[in-house]
Amino acid sequence: MSSNGSLSNKREYQMCTRCIMDTSDPDIQFDEQGICNHCTSFIDRLQSRQYVKGESEAIWSHYVEVIKQHGKGKQYDCIVGISGGVDSCYTAYLCKKHGLRALLIHMDNGWDTEIAVNNIITLAKELDFDYMSYVLDWEEFKNIQLAYLKASTVDLEMPTDIAILASIYEVAAKNKIKYIISGGNLSSEGILPLHWGYHSYKDMKMYNHIVRKYSNISIKKVPVIGLLKESWYRFFYKIKTLYILNYIDFNKDVAKNTSWII
Repeated sequence: MSSNGSLSNKREYQMCTRCIMDTSDPDIQFDEQGICNHCTSFIDRLQSRQYVKGESEAIWSHYVEVIKQHGKGKQYDCIVGISGGVDSCYTAYLCKKHGLRALLIHMDNGWDTEIAVNNIITLAKELDFDYMSYVLDWEEFKNIQLAYLKASTVDLEMPTDIAILASIYEVAAKNKIKYIISGGNLSSEGILPLHWGYHSYKDMKMYNHIVRKYSNISIKKVPVIGLLKESWYRFFYKIKTLYILNYIDFNKDVAKNTSWII
């Protein structure tokens, strides 16, 4: 092992006996049974936050009542960021099923297909939810993306991820919505090895440095958010994010076959 803790390039190839992870990740470790640290740590993390039938639903039912209470006298109870994917669409469906008045927001970075947009609009219509498309300034965002390509960073989607979060918080604060219902979940996400990505995607110091160094623009129109600004939204506006899919027995295959008509 080298002085910085990474494994040598001369390491013999090995693949986990339980999952498909292998020594293409230099930080991977194996136990005596050949099982890697990645799937072991994920299973441990999942068990510590696992869905418990009856108990998890009861917790979510409590949250629903709290959300409705905060939404009294307002146009919306909560806001849902929707990408058109299974997780976010199913999240919107569950909000409707539980009687929540959700505002659906989609952040359009200029790469949307017409089919994807039509799917989102159709879903909003079927669920009878208001839908908002937050369209980014294309020229500014294009230059930000080009800066990341020139910088050859691991997380090329960082500008999009930041813009999604920033737009949702901005709209939530403007509409005095205190609850963001996210489609993020433990059962199908959060398993990327640390060496394969940059996990502090809210690092605005890095973000601003890349844009300054590899482009000739200043960020004026594209929404951004870092840890400090997010903390400000949470403290001043009391905005809280809840992950509904962690409170149900979420199965992605079942969700794909769900009729969205309520």
